[in-house]
Amino acid sequence: MNRSRLLMIGGLAIAIGLLVSYSVYNKLRTSPGASNNERAVSVVVAANDVPVGAKLADQDVGMVTIPQSAVPPGFFSEKSKVVGRGAVLPISKGDFILPSKLAAVNAGGGLPSLIPQGMRAVSVRVNDVVSVAGFVQPGTRVDVLATGTQGGGNERQTTTVLENVAVIAVGKSLDRSASTEAQTAPVITLLVSPDDAQKLALVSQEGRIQLSLRNPLDTKKGGIGATRTSSLYLGATPAATEPKPKARKLVAKVPAPAPATTYQVEMIRGSKRDETKLEDK
Repeated sequence: MNRSRLLMIGGLAIAIGLLVSYSVYNKLRTSPGASNNERAVSVVVAANDVPVGAKLADQDVGMVTIPQSAVPPGFFSEKSKVVGRGAVLPISKGDFILPSKLAAVNAGGGLPSLIPQGMRAVSVRVNDVVSVAGFVQPGTRVDVLATGTQGGGNERQTTTVLENVAVIAVGKSLDRSASTEAQTAPVITLLVSPDDAQKLALVSQEGRIQLSLRNPLDTKKGGIGATRTSSLYLGATPAATEPKPKARKLVAKVPAPAPATTYQVEMIRGSKRDETKLEDK
């Protein structure tokens, strides 16, 4: 008896559950906000992994249809608007292709497409020491230090000539290595303004440069003075400088007064004779 009652109760519970599930399903399917009633939009996505500097070909892009509420801002709805443009950021397969990830129209691919208007890409020769043991990679930021002599002096000094400069390429690689291993190359390309490009070219020829790797969140600039050899050692004799001319006091000579003119007056009174001397003032 008890067993039959339990079976009956269990069957009734299952029937009620199925009825409720079917009712909820029908309500969701017929609701005005259901996804199957929302307008679908075609969006351009990456069909393959696209590295930085690569020019997108037709086989690199595809189309997907998604609800309008899930469309990202600035999306492309036609392949023709992205094919032939260079990637300025790495794009993974399946990612939305957005304007912020692409170079300007007709900018092409490769390194030129990564250079913003008004900026220049300048390469410098480096070694393991200059490139901070190879940890200077595309996307990192560095300071440029120059060591040399100033003018005709013999004392060497080191000066920070450029600060917070973006590294755009290491050797021929435009993409940062996915691993944490160092990436070495004999040439590093920096992204600088035209004025800084002239400074970088000059210090590369006149002195020796050293790159100083920065934390990407540290963007502070300025206030770094030059360091001279004489400041490194206690008791070092400072560099000889030309002695300053000593000031001399000029004493004006006052001409001596001319001697007074003396006049002698002789007076005769009878047998008396008097002589009187007078001075001309």
